[in-house]
Amino acid sequence: MQGPNIVIVGAGFAGVEAARSLERTLTPGEGRITLISPTDYQLYLPLLPHVAAGVVTPQSVAPSLRRILRRTALVPGGVIGVDPGAKVCVVRKITGDLVDLRYDYLLLTPGSVTRTFDIPGLADEARGMKTLAQAVYLRDHVIAQLDLAAATSDDDEQAARLQFVVVGGGYAGTETAACLQRLTTAAAKRYHPRIDPGLIKWHLIDLAPKLLPELGDKLGASALRMLSDRGVRISLGTSVASVTKDEVTLTDGRVLPSRTLVWTAGVAASPLVDSLGAETVRGRIVTEPDFRVPGLDGVFALGDAAAVPDLAKDDGSACPPTAQHAARQGRHAAKVLVAKLRGEPTFPYRHRDLGLVVDLGGHDAVSKPLGIALKGAPAQVVARGYHLYALRTGAARFRTSANWLLNAVAGDDFVRTGFLAGRKGTLRDFERTDVYLTRDEVTARTRTDA
Repeated sequence: MQGPNIVIVGAGFAGVEAARSLERTLTPGEGRITLISPTDYQLYLPLLPHVAAGVVTPQSVAPSLRRILRRTALVPGGVIGVDPGAKVCVVRKITGDLVDLRYDYLLLTPGSVTRTFDIPGLADEARGMKTLAQAVYLRDHVIAQLDLAAATSDDDEQAARLQFVVVGGGYAGTETAACLQRLTTAAAKRYHPRIDPGLIKWHLIDLAPKLLPELGDKLGASALRMLSDRGVRISLGTSVASVTKDEVTLTDGRVLPSRTLVWTAGVAASPLVDSLGAETVRGRIVTEPDFRVPGLDGVFALGDAAAVPDLAKDDGSACPPTAQHAARQGRHAAKVLVAKLRGEPTFPYRHRDLGLVVDLGGHDAVSKPLGIALKGAPAQVVARGYHLYALRTGAARFRTSANWLLNAVAGDDFVRTGFLAGRKGTLRDFERTDVYLTRDEVTARTRTDA
């Protein structure tokens, strides 16, 4: 038992980068590093649409934590509650057992979950694109709709199975619609002669007035034009009013017969935040510029679940919940914690956004590196180059590159794995947002005098 126990919650970009940096900087005697995660890999979220489309394999975008981390102790489970007063995390192990884990310093990087609304039928029918399992399931589901549509003689059933609705005009929704539209069109042309490719309809729905507003008007318009030219029907200023297993009703009154609703309408901070009793803004934990959570001794928060002041701007806003910020926050948080352990002054996080990339599949892409607007093949080169750079291991980079090359040369096999066959695969099934404890439940468990 050497040094204080530094517990990191979550193995996303922020958590893994913090652990890597701490391993490189701290001597074994200065602190013990513990990372709690239900998965033993770091998921590279931006490439999930490629997994759903079968362009890359799941293993390619999920580098093993044991390849990345050497001195960090891995606890297979998720934190479902934190008692900052007792300095205890309540961990739900992957077996379902609950254990208490004490910490001296806590780095909260629990990430986010899919944001939902009180829309009739949404919880029971919507599929998400937030986890590796969701991407694999969605691929199976979409291919199954093609197989079932080809096998039926009922025109209404076929029309419903060949109509797909994606909600969310941000990166996840736009790339998901783009990649899966290419998948279904190619599958129909090559392997389903009984299906008229013209019957396959993809809808991209968003309440915002513009597509991909973060990229600016011109690039957003370019992305819209690329998708429209490929047959994707884009409806802006519109959302979902209700959904059943057979149809999706939009707020503009249209009723779309469909067996597939993909919900990517934004993210919300992990429900773990509610157990802390910390101040929040729009559900995210309010932090100091060096990630300290005011009033909670030894607790730091960063990544999607934290409202870290964006000092690169002068408008008082928080850093956006992007992979770019999360990774850099993780590295900076490690420096802050090391400085604190060594009695040195800490310093605030400041990072200027380096740009954004959106891969629409094939030669279609829009990118804005360092403020330079690109579209088409040049944007695609930048987008894929950035993804390869951001993947954490050489093995992941090699696998991803090989997958892209193989897909470009040989195409896809459109194979269903049978994953979760017979189940709906809803948001609740995958994201398990119902397992978290309330603040009172955590306190009752961790304090014997409660």
